[in-house]
Amino acid sequence: MSTYDLIVIGAGPGGYVCAIRAAQLGLKVACVEGRETLGGTCLNVGCIPSKALLHASHMLHETHENFEKMGLMGAKPKVDWDKMQGYKAETVAGNTKGIEFLFKKNKIDWLKGWASIEGAGKVKVGETVHETKNIVIATGSEPASLKGVTVDNDAGVVVDSTGALSLPRIPKSMVVIGAGVIGLELGSAYARLGAEVTVVEFLDAITPGMDGEVQKQFQKILAKQGLKFVLGAAVSEVEVEKGKAEVTYKLRKDDSEHEIKAECVLVATGRRPHVAGLGLDTVGVALTDRGFVQIDEHWQTSVQGIYAIGDAVPGPMLAHKAEDEGMAVAEVIAGKHGHVNYDVIPGVIYTTPEVASVGLTEEAAKESGRKVKVGKFPFMGNARAKALFQAEGFVKMITDAETDRVLGCHIIGPNAGEMIHEVCVAMEFGASAQDIALTCHAHPTCSEAVREAALACGGGAIHA
Repeated sequence: MSTYDLIVIGAGPGGYVCAIRAAQLGLKVACVEGRETLGGTCLNVGCIPSKALLHASHMLHETHENFEKMGLMGAKPKVDWDKMQGYKAETVAGNTKGIEFLFKKNKIDWLKGWASIEGAGKVKVGETVHETKNIVIATGSEPASLKGVTVDNDAGVVVDSTGALSLPRIPKSMVVIGAGVIGLELGSAYARLGAEVTVVEFLDAITPGMDGEVQKQFQKILAKQGLKFVLGAAVSEVEVEKGKAEVTYKLRKDDSEHEIKAECVLVATGRRPHVAGLGLDTVGVALTDRGFVQIDEHWQTSVQGIYAIGDAVPGPMLAHKAEDEGMAVAEVIAGKHGHVNYDVIPGVIYTTPEVASVGLTEEAAKESGRKVKVGKFPFMGNARAKALFQAEGFVKMITDAETDRVLGCHIIGPNAGEMIHEVCVAMEFGASAQDIALTCHAHPTCSEAVREAALACGGGAIHA
C-alpha cells in the first residue's frame, strides 16, 4: 500500500484535472474511479456524447433544409440510428482513452473501484485502505428525481439524461420535463431527428436565470424548429402502459389538469450532488441544506485535509467550473495560490443556434444598483452569419454606464460558445467595451458581431 500526497475521489472533469495538475506540481497522486473508463459523467454519459448527437442531428438538418439552397443537390440522407450510436460511442472512447494516457504520462495511480472516506487521510477502495495527506472529493452530480415520476432507463420510455443518450430507437413523440440546458439540448436533437417534442416547464420562461431578451428569442427560434412549449405547468404524474407514457400536469395559472401522451419522456429537472456512500457523516464533513459539501474559500471542507470541488459543492454545475476548481485546489494543496474568478465563468447551450453568456444579465446588473448601458447587434447585420443561414440571433453587451467596464455579454447565434471567450478574456482583464470596439476583428467572421455590440455601447454600431 502506498502513501500519497493526494487522493482524488472521482475522475470527471474536476477530478482528473485536479489529479493531473497536482502531479505536475510534484505531488504523488492517485485518483479513485469505479467506472470502467475515466472522464466521469461528462465524457461518458453527459457533455461529450450529447454534443455528438447534437452535431449529427444538425448535419441532418443542414442536408434537409439548407443544402439545396446552396446548390448541393441529391437524395436526402436517412438516419441509421445504430451507426449514429456507434459514432457517439467512438467519440466517447477516444476521449476517455485520452485521459487514461494522461494519467500514465503524469504517473497518476488509478485506484479502480468506489471510494469511502474512513477518516482524515484514509480512503477505502474495495477492501484496501489507502493513506494520504490530502483528499479531494470530486464525485460530481446525478440527475434529480421528480415526485410522481419513476425513471427506468433500461425500458427506454421514461428516461433521464443518461437514458436519453442511448434510446433503443428514435421516438416519434417525446415529452421533455424541464426547459433547462439539458432538456433543450436533447429535445432539439431529437426534434431534428424526427420526433415531435413538447417541453413542459414549471416556470413561466425557459432557461431560468438567462437574460430576458435571450430567453424570448431563444424560445421563438426553437418553436420555429418544431418544439412545442407548455410553460407554468407542474407535472404531477407519469404513467406507463404498453410501452407508452402519459404525462399529467396542472397549469399554475388556473389549476386546470391536462395530459400528453408520448413514446418517450425525458426527465430533465436538474441535477443534485452525488455524495452518497462516501461516509461524509461519519468523518464529520458538513453539508448544506441542499446536500452540497460545505467548503471555505480554499475549497476545504469542515474537516482539515479534505477538500471538495465541482458539482459536489455549491455553484453552477458546469464541467469547466469544476476544471478551474480542480486546478486551483491542486495549487492550494501544493502550497501555492489557487484562484477561481466566479464572475467570469461562461455558460453555453449547444443547440442551433448556440446560446452563450458570461457575467451579469441586464436584469441582474440593474438590480445591483448600477447605471448600465446596453449595446446590441443583430446577426442579420453580419455577412458570415447570413451565409450560414443563422442570422436570427444577436449579441448583447452590458457595461457600467460610468466606467464602460464590461459587466456581461449574452450571445444567441452561430458559434456563440466559441465567441463568448473573447468577452471572458476582456472581463478577466477588466476591459471596457471601447477596448473591444477598438480591437481589429477579421472579416468576414461571426465574431465581428461582438465588436459591433461593443461599438453600440459607445458611438454606435457600424452595420446596424
